[in-house]
Amino acid sequence: MTHRHHHRGSGRGCGPARGPFGMRSFNREEWLTRLEEYQRDLEQRTADVADLIRRLRQDPAPETVAEA
Repeated sequence: MTHRHHHRGSGRGCGPARGPFGMRSFNREEWLTRLEEYQRDLEQRTADVADLIRRLRQDPAPETVAEA
């Protein structure tokens, strides 16, 4: 069975192409607001990853059981 994948947002097909964040045409202030929110989200995700790495390094590694 063959499946065909259809990609959206390439600028071809129906409707106008959309830029990043699904935005069509925002003014400068709207772009700035969206990008600042996105940056805060990325900073939070980075902090979460750093916290997970720190916890994994602090916890002793569980002992592995060899399979027979």
